[in-house]
Amino acid sequence: MKKDSNCCDLIRVDFFRGLRSIVKKELENYQEVCIVRETDESFYIKYFSSYNRLRLLKSVLRVYLISEDKNYTPKYVARHKSLLGNIVERVLSESDDDFKTFKIVCAGSDSPEVRSIADYVRERFGLVESDRADLKLYMIKPSDVWQVGVEITSRPLSLRNYKVMNMDGAMDPTVAYAVNSLVNINSQGRYLNVFSGSGTLLIEAIMAFGSVAEFIGFDNNKKHLSLAIKNIKKAGLIKKVKLYERDILNMPYDPGKFDSITADMPFGMSVSKGEDLNLLYERFIEFCQSSLKEKGTLVAYTNQVALFEAVVSKSEFRVTKKIEIRYHAYLKPCIFVCKL
Repeated sequence: MKKDSNCCDLIRVDFFRGLRSIVKKELENYQEVCIVRETDESFYIKYFSSYNRLRLLKSVLRVYLISEDKNYTPKYVARHKSLLGNIVERVLSESDDDFKTFKIVCAGSDSPEVRSIADYVRERFGLVESDRADLKLYMIKPSDVWQVGVEITSRPLSLRNYKVMNMDGAMDPTVAYAVNSLVNINSQGRYLNVFSGSGTLLIEAIMAFGSVAEFIGFDNNKKHLSLAIKNIKKAGLIKKVKLYERDILNMPYDPGKFDSITADMPFGMSVSKGEDLNLLYERFIEFCQSSLKEKGTLVAYTNQVALFEAVVSKSEFRVTKKIEIRYHAYLKPCIFVCKL
């Protein structure tokens, strides 16, 4: 990673709280990046290359080109509109996206100052103002300085192109990337995704470990399996995956041993009415004990944190890492890395 921060572009990279170390490790693969500061949910980086390369980031929610100063209030920007205009121009000229609409996000968005900025953007760039905009502009004060910024893509990076549709309660792809970054696998390995759902973990795994010998997933829900097949086909990866309809509570076959097992554990809306969640988790851990290789890795993601820890404590597994993800104040699921 370059140490020289003598660069004109300041980029803010946002992610889910809890994934900071995983995002930092991914950023360190980019020689054109220099991290200048960080928070629990953002990295601020100096960037030396094309914005389009930032689209390859897998652990990141959104990326913004920003400028910041204690004087950059909406009133100040209204008097110095080229400040924001120059940022918009950079994004429009360097991005592959075809932006048609824009939206300004800030407090007092109906004020005369912000309305004058919106008029300026319309006139200078020929964009149409819309609540469902391609180009998102913002003016905020997250700390002691104001930020003026523009999101560099029309869609958040977390919205993958392979998603045919989103399933209720489906894992966010950036979390799926994080889960897969914690597995232990090599070019001759076998990877299993239990409760495969819409296929997000499988797709992200194949993208990360394309040379792995075998990718397998199973789920007991035909609708989930159908959606997973559609997503995997759209990703162009259907020949690399084996999907099965299986119920962890009734496993009549021996799938063999795996180097890595991952799971987005059922909870909330994904749990069938009347289902015994404690039994489900116990059977899952029993299955993983018999199906994981001696030096293999189990990585599970769940909102039922206490239940998962209680079940694991009675098993042959030990938790080697626990990562709490903050979606919002009341939802704090965890990623568990477990070894035999």
